[in-house]
Amino acid sequence: MGHRSPVTGHIIHDPANISLCSSSPQCRAALYSTGPRQEHTAFYEFRTYFIRPDQNAAFLKLTEEKVHLRTAHSELLGYWSVEYGGLNQVFHIWKYDSFSQRAGVRAALSKEPQWLGEYISKAIPMLTTQDNEVTYLVPWCQIQSPPKEGGAYELASFQMKPGGPAVWGEAFQAAVYARAAPGYGHLVGVFHSEFGPLNRVHALWWYESPDHRAAIRHKAHEDARVVAAVRESVAHLQSQSNKLMFPCTFSPLK
Repeated sequence: MGHRSPVTGHIIHDPANISLCSSSPQCRAALYSTGPRQEHTAFYEFRTYFIRPDQNAAFLKLTEEKVHLRTAHSELLGYWSVEYGGLNQVFHIWKYDSFSQRAGVRAALSKEPQWLGEYISKAIPMLTTQDNEVTYLVPWCQIQSPPKEGGAYELASFQMKPGGPAVWGEAFQAAVYARAAPGYGHLVGVFHSEFGPLNRVHALWWYESPDHRAAIRHKAHEDARVVAAVRESVAHLQSQSNKLMFPCTFSPLK
């Protein structure tokens, strides 16, 4: 059972229902895989822009004014300014139905005078570096919008050991659900890398505020179920990092 996401229109499944899955090897493999389901071609591009320190405010203002020129071509999931875990950065997620759709969007934008003249020509000199990563939603998670607007988002990134979901997928899913099921943060989505560093998984969480996150983290660390699940998962972990971000005024996910 589940409900439809107001952000994507997808059906959001209840983690409690995972016990309904058959115990067959085929079903367990599908359940715990975090790789892309080949029958679903939609993917999410993570883009991180590093802004010149003296241009941070100007870049955000320009983007707010001109982002409609970009969203006319493809779906923007969210756009955030990084507050902790990286200075003078913005992070945004774009959804594409296929690689051919993305190629078509990029081709169209390269020929659009208004986009090039009013935004790109002004924005590029404000940046020092750009980075991107192609990801898929894991099969056991759909985008879930926050319960209300505002708040803070945490992007937690996990570099897992080589071997893929067949090796660490079950333990990783258990660790995520150990936090999500009791309400230790609102899980927005879990993404698995396709292009960029391989064996990387990202969990996007929402909190009412940075202080709310801190309080929840302390509480979760005292929960024996969370501790046990995390202990199993970290056996497959190489490194991890995170960023705390605030949604921009024009971000669909606020």
